Amino acid sequence: MKILAIADVESKWLWEYYKPEKLRGVDLVLSCGDLDARYLSFLATFTPAPVLYVHGNHDARYDTRPPEGCECIEDKIYQFQGVRILGLGGSMRYKQGPHQYTPQQMDRRLARLRWQLWRAGGVDILLTHSPALGVNDGPDLPHLGFQTFRTVLDKYAPRYFIHGHVHLNYGASVERAVQIGRTTVINAYERCMIDYDEGLTY
Repeated sequence: MKILAIADVESKWLWEYYKPEKLRGVDLVLSCGDLDARYLSFLATFTPAPVLYVHGNHDARYDTRPPEGCECIEDKIYQFQGVRILGLGGSMRYKQGPHQYTPQQMDRRLARLRWQLWRAGGVDILLTHSPALGVNDGPDLPHLGFQTFRTVLDKYAPRYFIHGHVHLNYGASVERAVQIGRTTVINAYERCMIDYDEGLTY
């Protein structure tokens, strides 16, 4: 399965300089948030692949004008070709506004998913906006990761944990991919391609 993961910055290579062959063979598009709804709708128009998304902390506009032809998977497990994808968007709460959560609120979101996780037998991809605590996160409150996501990695060991929020141009210490136990953690900033069986391809 070929997965296009995107986050935070609209890719000019895909949007402004689009060519059909750039999306050829893509089976699934996963958005980690903070992207123009029109960009997601564009991708949904030009690929038959499902476009799934979670909210970033700057996606309040989705509440009144969500991306067309796309599916929000917040607080649910979406199954595609046998792959179980859990969506938990948003960032650490650092001011008033939607799609921001305290650590306790994120813990409660996961607790409410206990039945879905049990029924699905676990999860293969954790899709979020924010990183996990201590993994690709930043020192400041807005970019601090959630311990909740570490709990998912420890308990369910998904094959992939895909997030955004921490831009790769923030500094040299920000990595595209790291390995945490059996989970490959991928920062989807702008765009990257993942072969589900083989791993990150670019």
